[in-house]
Amino acid sequence: MEWRQQSSVSCKDAFTEAQRWIEEVTGKSFGCSDFRSALENGVLLCDLINQLKPGIIKRMNRLSTPIAGLDNVNVFLKACGKLGLNESQLFHPGDLQDLSTRVTLRRDESQRRLKNVLITIYWLGRKAQLDTFYSGPQLNFKAFEGLLGLALSKVSCLFLFKCNS
Repeated sequence: MEWRQQSSVSCKDAFTEAQRWIEEVTGKSFGCSDFRSALENGVLLCDLINQLKPGIIKRMNRLSTPIAGLDNVNVFLKACGKLGLNESQLFHPGDLQDLSTRVTLRRDESQRRLKNVLITIYWLGRKAQLDTFYSGPQLNFKAFEGLLGLALSKVSCLFLFKCNS
């Protein structure tokens, strides 16, 4: 089974750590306790990446419409690509959509989608840690072990090996 599809792992620590890191880096509060709702308009994500790499995002759509939010999320994901994240490390823009009104929604679908967002936050935190020009708050990667498990440790070992070679 692919590690992105594992639905039984707990990711409470990863949610808490991702929120802490985003709030510390941006200096802005989530404003609500719901992880998805706080990020769905893409503004916090764009602010986050602009703090990591100033000026990488030139404009944000501040309208409070779903289309504006989707536009911001897409801009964020493109900026992640510019920083060197692979497509496999990025969530899908639809992963932040509100699915609560969908009749055919599987129970674990919403959670799976949010895990994809956490995976992107994890890799963005890794990039920030390796950037010699970034000196802000660091993401605690240990909080993501329950989410990524064995796949994380294997990829991290390879990643560190390549960086140290």
